[in-house]
Amino acid sequence: MNHSADIRFLLTIRESGSLIAAARKLDLSPSAVTQRLQQLEKKLGAQLVNRSARRLQFTEEGTLLCERGAELIEQFDSLFDDLQQRRSGLVGTLKINAPLGFGRRHVAPAIAGFQQSNPDVDVALTLSDQPLTETMDRFDIVVHIGELPLSNRVGYTIAPNARLLCAAPSLVKRIGEPESPDDLVKLPCIVLRENNEDVSLWQFSKGRTRCNIRVRPHLSCNDGDVIRQWACEGRGVILRSEWDVAEDIAKGRLVRLLPAWKTPDADVVALTHHRAGLPARTRHFMQYLQARFKPAPPWRR
Repeated sequence: MNHSADIRFLLTIRESGSLIAAARKLDLSPSAVTQRLQQLEKKLGAQLVNRSARRLQFTEEGTLLCERGAELIEQFDSLFDDLQQRRSGLVGTLKINAPLGFGRRHVAPAIAGFQQSNPDVDVALTLSDQPLTETMDRFDIVVHIGELPLSNRVGYTIAPNARLLCAAPSLVKRIGEPESPDDLVKLPCIVLRENNEDVSLWQFSKGRTRCNIRVRPHLSCNDGDVIRQWACEGRGVILRSEWDVAEDIAKGRLVRLLPAWKTPDADVVALTHHRAGLPARTRHFMQYLQARFKPAPPWRR
């Protein structure tokens, strides 16, 4: 049994989501994919995929083989990438997932610069409003903003980032400036929907005082650019990342509210697979990305 090829075959099925889609990706007929899967199960003496279910479901054995096998394949590929690098520099494909707004404004330019300096590396960028709910194993790097989720991924800090409560000067003039977080329940608020988080529960702290405020959003969207624009138009109060609103605050389109109250930081991090098995292209891009935000990120310069 060609262990490496068999594991790659099984991972392709999982990534494709169906045997038909896997057949297209492998340039095989659906019957050939089914036959090869049956042969693999026969060799291992275990059913790997439950094909009787309405959706393609992996058994415990199949899931274990994919999870452990993916780590081995990654280490295997990393070894050969390093050997090729000794001869001709960085090579291979780098798959990156990033949030919509931050990905457009900061990750995409970084990728363009990195790829230009390393023409033998192909980079596939996916922008999403829910990067953590997608299949993280599909990506070499997942850029995330905010609290780190429980994961078997390794997190690297890219840049510091605070959350700021703000609104347009016209709205503050019309409704008055809140004196405490409790006042927010009576004000028009706008929220960003992402990662299936509880986005209408806003947390504040001041010294030892902590409070959670449940706001009533009059407007919501899954795109940060939209809610920022709504806020600049005076349509509501937003709690938004510093990287997104720092320029608007500097130019007077938005003003900070309750500056004495602190909200949880939302640092920019990058999640990767285990440190030991990272391919050279992944390690070098991580270093390149971190360097772009030093000594201070653009929103603090």
